[in-house]
Order: sequence, then structure tokens, then C-alpha cells
Amino acid sequence: MWVHNLISYLNYTNKQKKLIDMRKKQNFEQPSVTSTYAGEFAGKYIAAALLSARTLDNGYITIMPNVKYKSVISRIAVDSIVNNASCDFATSGTVALTERILEPKELQVNLSLCKAEFVDSWEALQLGFSAFDTIPANFTDFLVSYVGGKVADATETSIWQGNPSTNGQFQGIYNELSSSVVAGGVNAPVTSSVSGSITSANVLSVLNSLVDVVPATVYGKEDLFIYVPTNVVKAYQQALAGGANGANGFNNQMNVGDKPLNFNGIEMSYCPGLAASAVVVAQKSNLFFGTGLLSDYNEVKVLDMADLDGSQNFRIIMRYTADTVFGIGNDIAIHKNY
Repeated sequence: MWVHNLISYLNYTNKQKKLIDMRKKQNFEQPSVTSTYAGEFAGKYIAAALLSARTLDNGYITIMPNVKYKSVISRIAVDSIVNNASCDFATSGTVALTERILEPKELQVNLSLCKAEFVDSWEALQLGFSAFDTIPANFTDFLVSYVGGKVADATETSIWQGNPSTNGQFQGIYNELSSSVVAGGVNAPVTSSVSGSITSANVLSVLNSLVDVVPATVYGKEDLFIYVPTNVVKAYQQALAGGANGANGFNNQMNVGDKPLNFNGIEMSYCPGLAASAVVVAQKSNLFFGTGLLSDYNEVKVLDMADLDGSQNFRIIMRYTADTVFGIGNDIAIHKNY
């Protein structure tokens, strides 16, 4: 027993020695972490930040990664194209071409952080005291990944709720869809017969009402999803558990286990960026996110301020572009949360 305790003590002291040596190196031999990446060389950092947003990371919408300025999204709708045969060429049916413009907005992050708040976390990673599966290759990557996580959160929210006239946001899909309903027009989505807040008591009836108005032209398509926010996921899980009606719930599991996010054969996509009780039913191929990973506008900088003003601060600068757009609004159904 004492041999085991001695070995454990020696392992502990060795790790402490490594930590002390690393701190000494940090204090007396501190390297500059200033790094600059521009254009396509910044693309990998921009991609890691933007595409970590849950909606994009799970591929819930179509990603167009190399939109340098703007892109035209063309959707073709045809009708009655099959006619009786004849000897002559006669144009059959109608063809309607819908064009939508995807024009990524220029965005930036200017952030000042203190090294002292991050050195301990970085050292813990190097010594293996971390839950991370992969360790950033260097301190610069560590800093950028931290900021990238914050950018991903903001991106997820903007994808659905963003208002391009608001500082730091780009056009959001649900925001534009709901605005189209108010304004009317030929490209407005269809809406459910009910609206308002969704709870565990009404979530099933609300989803039934929404699916009822899904256009027959897209119902049954493989890439058709029901996009739901956090509160709807919670309500749906509670409803499937049985709840107050005394039922045993999905597979008689009651409150045990995760219930499948699937409603009558349509997959449900959990998108935390959606506002509470806002639900969208659409094809993935009809929703687009655009950014310019190869754009010259891209920039990622980590500036070590120690050599400039003697402080222990570093500044992180990110410049990138992002935007969303939907194609054919008439092929989309939404539940209004107001």
C-alpha cells in the first residue's frame, strides 16, 4: 500500500514540477503570440468559428462557402410539362424562375483580453487536464478558438433572428420569413392556423396545425425538416414523456431517456438560434447561408501588446462576411410566435 502511495506522490510532484517549469518559461521567456492571417489564409479560422454554429455544424441548411461579393440563388418551378405526343415541337407547361440575392455582410470582432486569464487554461491543456478531444497546436490557436466559440454563438442567433440594420447582425431566415408574411407578396411563406407560445400542453396540436399547411409539393421530400428552438424541444420531450395525462409516454419510457426528434415522419432540427416558439418547416435545399472563406476581406489577427505598451493584454481581430436567404417562400411553412 505504501508503495502505491509513494508512486502516486512522485507522479503528483512530477506534474507540479512541469507546471512550475512552464510558469518560469512563461514569466522569463515569454514569446510573442502576435500572428496575422489574411484572405484565404484566414479562411480556416473563419470557417472554424462560423461553421461551429449548431445549425451549420449539423448541416441543417445549405452552405455556400465562397461568396466573395454576392450570389444569385435561382430556383425553377415547372408546371404541366407532360403533354400528349405530336409531330411538332410545342412548348409544354410553364416555367417560373425565382431569383434571390445572397450578399454577405461585412462583420468584425475587436476584442481585448488579459493573458493572465488564459495562461492557466492553456497550461492545463498541455498537461492533459482537460475535457477537450483535441489540443490547439499553439497558444495563438487556443486564443482564436476561444473567440471563435463566441462568434459561433452570435452566428447561430443571426442565422434565424438577425436584423441586418442591427449592429453586428446579418439577415436572419425567420426574421425575413415573418416580415414577408406581414408585407405579403408572391414569395411569402404559408402560416399555421394557430400562433403564439408553445408549451408541453399544446406542442402536438401546434405541430399538427403547422404540418397541415405544408405545401404538397414539398411534403415527403427527404430534405424537409421542422426547425425548432430550445423551448419547443423541451416541450416536445415532455409531451412524449406522457406528462399529466397519465400515459406512459414514448415506448413506455415516461421521463427516462431521450425521445426522438421526429414528428410524424419529419425530422426535427434543434436550432437554438431560433426565438422561443418560432418554428419553420422547409427543405434544407431552400435555405442558404453564405460566407466568403476565400475572400480578401477575411482577416484574423492576434496582437501581443506586451512589446507595445508593456501590458499583459492581447487583442484579437476577426473580419469576415455572412448572410442568409431563402429561395421559394411559398414552399415554406412557419408558426408565428407572436
